[in-house]
Amino acid sequence: MVDHAMNSESRNPIFATTHWSLVLRAGDEADSRAASALDQLCRTYWYPLYAYVRRQGRGPEESQDLTQEFFARLLARGSLREVSRDKGRFRSFLLASMNHFLADEWDRANRQKRGGGATLIYFDAVAAEERYRIEPVERLDAARLFERRWAMTVLEQAIARLETEFSDRPGVFAELQSFLVGDAKSRGCAEAAQALGMSEVAVRATISRMRKRCRALVREEIGRTVQSLSEVEEEYRALLEALRS
Repeated sequence: MVDHAMNSESRNPIFATTHWSLVLRAGDEADSRAASALDQLCRTYWYPLYAYVRRQGRGPEESQDLTQEFFARLLARGSLREVSRDKGRFRSFLLASMNHFLADEWDRANRQKRGGGATLIYFDAVAAEERYRIEPVERLDAARLFERRWAMTVLEQAIARLETEFSDRPGVFAELQSFLVGDAKSRGCAEAAQALGMSEVAVRATISRMRKRCRALVREEIGRTVQSLSEVEEEYRALLEALRS
């Protein structure tokens, strides 16, 4: 859990370099750091929006064009003037902005031909469509799918950071990473212990430490997309709910 003994957000390392807060602080100023922070957020969270557009019934090519054009406009010079503190969390801002973009009177005849313009966000269309094909079509509408993919992206970022921290013990991470989101059952722990040449007690202790660290990293990733420490726990609960959907 977040250490609530910290009374000041400035003392919390999460908020020393919060990307979204930096964007909001920039306001009308031409702040290159804010532009870079927004670019990084967009590069990380583009897929939830792609899945959102696809789930609304648009085809793969149209969804790719729409998502690319959306980010091109969002990252265009001067766009930060339209970002203010009342935009809320980055997750909410991103979805609301996409809805506004899709409803906007945009002359699609003026859309650049595919591949004809500069790509501001790296977009692997093939990989995106492969990911979309395995989405649970029957259960999730576009909005719920966006929330779930957002949550999964946050979790994936945290697990990737955890893997980096285990770079000196790659075999341990590879063997135990499945326990981060699953139950540490006796048989599974026993098999992992045998594979790693560790005792089952040591394996369970390592899994416990990995889970605790992963939860902390998830909160840090969330912290990049909100304005305040209090919002981290709200977003964390929303993330858990989205993962259960």
